[in-house]
Amino acid sequence: MASHTPRVGFVSLGCPKAGSDSERILTQLRAEGYDISKSYQDADLVVVNTCGFIDSAVKESMDAIGEAVKKNGKVIVTGCLGAKKDIIEKEYPNLLAITGPHALNEVMSAVHTHLEKPHDPFSDLVPPQGMRGDLVSRSIDDVMTEAETLVNSGVSEILVISQDTSAYGVDIKYRSGFWNGRPIKTKLYDLAEALGSLGVWIRMHYVYPYPHVDDIIPLMSEGSILPYLDVPFQHASPRILKLMKRPASSENNLLRINKWREVCPDITIRSTFIVGFPGETEAEFEALLDFLEEAQLDRVGCFKYSPVDGASANLLEGHVPEEIKEERLQKFMETQARISHKKLQAKVGQTLTVLVDSHDGDYAIARSMADAPDIDGKVFLRDGKLLKPGDFVDVKIESYDQHDLFAGPNV
Repeated sequence: MASHTPRVGFVSLGCPKAGSDSERILTQLRAEGYDISKSYQDADLVVVNTCGFIDSAVKESMDAIGEAVKKNGKVIVTGCLGAKKDIIEKEYPNLLAITGPHALNEVMSAVHTHLEKPHDPFSDLVPPQGMRGDLVSRSIDDVMTEAETLVNSGVSEILVISQDTSAYGVDIKYRSGFWNGRPIKTKLYDLAEALGSLGVWIRMHYVYPYPHVDDIIPLMSEGSILPYLDVPFQHASPRILKLMKRPASSENNLLRINKWREVCPDITIRSTFIVGFPGETEAEFEALLDFLEEAQLDRVGCFKYSPVDGASANLLEGHVPEEIKEERLQKFMETQARISHKKLQAKVGQTLTVLVDSHDGDYAIARSMADAPDIDGKVFLRDGKLLKPGDFVDVKIESYDQHDLFAGPNV
């Protein structure tokens, strides 16, 4: 038996889906009694959760692996880049293990192989639950049991994240499960309604604009779940969306957005877009800018198309030159910056409920209902040092900058 509690270092890169994988691994590590180290030097081994979506993400991931190897030496690699095992092994042949994404069981198995599992007879009875592949729905009773456990442990906010949250249950024909003694369907609305009964913030991510998504908007208006929807629109051109093989590409998204706002005026809509996709014409890019102006989205991210090894898009004609992609990205972000400026300006003088995350000197750093962790803005509260992480407080917004809001003491 180990003479000290085994300590695991953890590096998490990439999008919220990768962040969700990280949370599941970290939760399982803690449940089994491992300590999480904040430094390479104090860790017995290090897990690096990578991203491999575009070239810059691959470089960042390879650099992170290299840093972990240099500063610790015992490294397990997981995540999207892990699916390209040969690339990683060529540069770092002595890693403890390499797995792909959604690989909780494989990561925990590698940890157990190289680092003795702390003795915990209670958690030893609980098998680690893992996700397997894209668009494979977890049973709703499993999801709700996990969510309830998190709430009972003191969690104040739950983010619902998947490859396509709006398609939840399609693969198993919306099979019913049981939670708290009652039947419940494996379906988006039923999941949102059940999660909304837990009394914490529920935030929906990666929801494609299928017609049945309209059904959950009243839950937002009623305050059951947060009035926040992360919808990856990706582009405004039906032709480009078809080339991207994106679902719901034929939906009239502007009409849908307007309908959502009629039902829930306070809804925050976040989205991501790609510029410079192969074949994108100047007219199609201008149509995308027009879409931004009309949609007036609250939170927007954008990146340039970057070839991914093995992707079918590499074979498309009309690849956009790099300098034009960069010009389009800058023009896109300038357009959205003007929209965001107006959105933030309108919040000055409003009283918002915020959730405290951390501190910076005398300031408490919090988020409003409109702010997902890590990807959206923050609310900085002066004279907030007595507030604790997890506290909900009502504050009056006094000012703003490019991304964040500033508020006085709680009201």
